[in-house]
Amino acid sequence: METLSTAFKDVIKQVIFLSKAAAVVTEENVYQEGDTAILPFLDKIVETLILPGSGMSGMENLIDLYQKAESGKSCLLFLEHYSNLDLSLFSYLLRQESEIGKVIANSVVAIAGIKLSEENSTVAAFTTAYSRLVIYPSRSLLGLDAVKDRAEIVRSNGINRAAMKTLLKLKAGGKLILVFPSGTRYRPWDPDTKKGVREIDSYIKSFDYMCPVAINGEALHVRQGDMMEDSVSNDVIRLTAGPVYSCTEFRDKARLDAEAAGIEDKKQFTVDVVMKLLDDMHGKAETEREKLLKTL
Repeated sequence: METLSTAFKDVIKQVIFLSKAAAVVTEENVYQEGDTAILPFLDKIVETLILPGSGMSGMENLIDLYQKAESGKSCLLFLEHYSNLDLSLFSYLLRQESEIGKVIANSVVAIAGIKLSEENSTVAAFTTAYSRLVIYPSRSLLGLDAVKDRAEIVRSNGINRAAMKTLLKLKAGGKLILVFPSGTRYRPWDPDTKKGVREIDSYIKSFDYMCPVAINGEALHVRQGDMMEDSVSNDVIRLTAGPVYSCTEFRDKARLDAEAAGIEDKKQFTVDVVMKLLDDMHGKAETEREKLLKTL
């Protein structure tokens, strides 16, 4: 099975040549607009890997969410996370749906961990295709020593303050804020990677509406190492946008359910409900995808 680096060697060279990715994330560049010169190359990779039958379900829900954002409401997209191609698949298939799909895709801003921008220059080049707001995830702070790593901790605080300040402007400006609630790609050998991160509760608390999106099918398979060493394969990819939820109502119900069950960590429980919702959507969509595969 080929890897991303071997199957798309020429594409990668072109992306690296054209990329204007910043080598270091600072408080001044936490928000980075998508580079339209890079996007066609990511589209080419997606076009090569997806099979006929790939597409988007629940488009009416994304239109509903977008209209709410246009009216001044703050809106979240929660996507499952299986590979670093998930955002590319979402963007491409959304834009293929219709003209309004293109408009919605252009309104999306993804929350991205700093690792994608700084650890690997090739991966960083690929991420520039999409508008994103860079944060310093709490997971990246694990293991840091309060004294020895003080400079990095101070830096992380500065980046996150700048990111949250920018987020306030983005979510009030008609943007759809895309978040991967697991905070990392799902890796089958590590079940914890499918657990939602506790901080997602804060997003739900501070936004008006949310829409979950399941991803079925696998074009890029996570392996040990960085994204470029992940293996590729052709598959039918189906994305399913679920109904739009009021964040307040969703969170209030989750907290009441947690209290009724005697669960103390209501924040984590709320995030667990989000992950369960996505998992249920994934299971239902996979049944439909398997029926589709039999007809192709």
